[in-house]
Amino acid sequence: MKFPEHFMFELTENEIDNMVSQNVIPSKQVLGGALPFAFTEHGVLMLANVLKSERAIAMSIKLIEVFVKLREVVNSQKNILLKLEQLENKTLKNNKDIKVLFEAVKQLIQEPTKERTKIGYIK
Repeated sequence: MKFPEHFMFELTENEIDNMVSQNVIPSKQVLGGALPFAFTEHGVLMLANVLKSERAIAMSIKLIEVFVKLREVVNSQKNILLKLEQLENKTLKNNKDIKVLFEAVKQLIQEPTKERTKIGYIK
């Protein structure tokens, strides 16, 4: 049976390397040389509707809970990213203001380079 792409997809070599490096799987040999497939949230829901054993239903429910939690984490990350962007914009504006301030202070500190007019008797 061929599943649509929005139900499952084949992992890339890079994704498998990340799984091995994070100890999700002990080595590529465990996979038998084939690129594994991963289910999307819709794929897990479809399996929950097809598989009828108690264990399959329990696992499907847990997987759906994981997807819900993952969505919550991603949404919270978006909020953090938005806050960081706002902070960066403020910092950039402050940096420009500070540069202008330093330039003004440098101009005040610099001694005038004009030659002074001499006062007094000239011989």
